Amino acid sequence: MFLAGDIGGTKSRLAIFSDGADPREPLTEEIFPSGHYPGIEALIQTFLERKGLPADRACFAVAGPVIRGRAKMTNLPWIANAEAIQDECGFRSVRLLNDLAATARAVPLLKPGEFHTLCPGEPAADGIIAVIAPGTGLGEAFLTGNGRRWREHESEGGHADFAPGSPLEEELLQELRKEFGHVSYERVCSGPGIARIYRFLKEKGAEEPAPLAARLAAADDPTPIIVEAALKEKAGLCIRTMELFCSILGAEAGNLALKTLATGGVFIGGGIAPRILPFLEKGSFLAAFRRKGRMADLLLRIPVHVIVEPRAALIGAAVCCADR
Repeated sequence: MFLAGDIGGTKSRLAIFSDGADPREPLTEEIFPSGHYPGIEALIQTFLERKGLPADRACFAVAGPVIRGRAKMTNLPWIANAEAIQDECGFRSVRLLNDLAATARAVPLLKPGEFHTLCPGEPAADGIIAVIAPGTGLGEAFLTGNGRRWREHESEGGHADFAPGSPLEEELLQELRKEFGHVSYERVCSGPGIARIYRFLKEKGAEEPAPLAARLAAADDPTPIIVEAALKEKAGLCIRTMELFCSILGAEAGNLALKTLATGGVFIGGGIAPRILPFLEKGSFLAAFRRKGRMADLLLRIPVHVIVEPRAALIGAAVCCADR
């Protein structure tokens, strides 16, 4: 048996699999709040002690760049080290890979119903597949292969410079520069980014309903409230926030498609995208995705999908561990 995990900035999902089993069907699985543990080793040991099942090797998808078996978690005060995990937890071997690379590895296995199509395009069977995922941060990765065997490639493209696509986004960039200096796409195209866009629009004079202001003031994380108010309450400020967010996400998804020549398609992962499908289906996302000048016709042919399977990174980690 082997252990696979998706270690995120907010929550972590661990599961034990039998060799040769379907990567969707673990023997046991559990979700943990990542911030409740001092490090990844403590999290793993807690899981193994609870389950009482032996696992001789492990593969973990982690939210951060993996360099020579070591990763500094981007949104957690953790250092993940494959050798340290192997020694402390008693595994024969341990592999770390970026969580978006793991998600990319799962894409060829996705079944109908596990992704939602925004644009069918004209997919190439052996074309590169790109994955972008707004969540606690903004992850990016891509997949190369021949339609039968695939190899995942990590990226930290979410930390590249935010490039405004409109005068309003120019103003947003200038405001965030005062706070951060360097403004990456992750600063605006993530869960915390939604809250920053909301604050920016509010400070520009957009009206904030008093009941909404009270709920936001009492919340540890304002983003779910903003999203819910946009979808269910039709709050104007929240709708404008989500429209601007989707436009920025569309532009960066198009950038990633161009940089990787993702003729196999672009897949949007993470926890936010499935919740905001009504906004992604509106015109601002695809318009920004295709607003690439002389390359607009190429972008018209690239398929775009939203991954709605919440365990994609775990499935990808399990596939990588089984292959190894």
